[in-house]
Amino acid sequence: MHQSIYRTTPPQGIYFEALVEEAFRRIKKPVAVIEAGGRNQPRHDLLVDNQKISLKTETGIGTHADHITITKLCTTEREPWEAHVLVQRVMNHLARYDTILMFRAVWRPKAIRYQLVEVPVKTLRLIDKISLQVVGKRKGRQSLGADVVREGKRLFRVHFDASDGKCSIRNLGIQHCVMLEEWEVGL
Repeated sequence: MHQSIYRTTPPQGIYFEALVEEAFRRIKKPVAVIEAGGRNQPRHDLLVDNQKISLKTETGIGTHADHITITKLCTTEREPWEAHVLVQRVMNHLARYDTILMFRAVWRPKAIRYQLVEVPVKTLRLIDKISLQVVGKRKGRQSLGADVVREGKRLFRVHFDASDGKCSIRNLGIQHCVMLEEWEVGL
């Protein structure tokens, strides 16, 4: 529906959330329970058939086809800014979800390649096994980061940004996720 009106503007944030909520309402089974989780609250965006769903978007012009960036997995801005505390906050945050559904727009010269991807929460929970290191040259509270590895292979990088208190996921290989749907819209 969105693309029929806005061919070159991918839905983001609350607009994507509203589209997903409406899509679930249109296809629901009679026993489905759909409940909005509340905007800007530290809990799921939707509850569908007892599945807590977090909705994310990655639609900027720099979106890469082969790896995912989640610019804000969660906010961790409270003190103390210590590695074990930050990791525990992320683990507590991930415990709130059964599924992370991500809408992506990969920009091409004459089209936008859309992807609907499930990011496995189980994969993100591997953050619990990392050893964070100081990154950058910021004075005062410093950013922390680490690669998340499974069986000797790098899956993604986790980054705790000291300037804005956010945890981000960088370079998560698309092959570690579930591609639910892909389609292209000409520009």
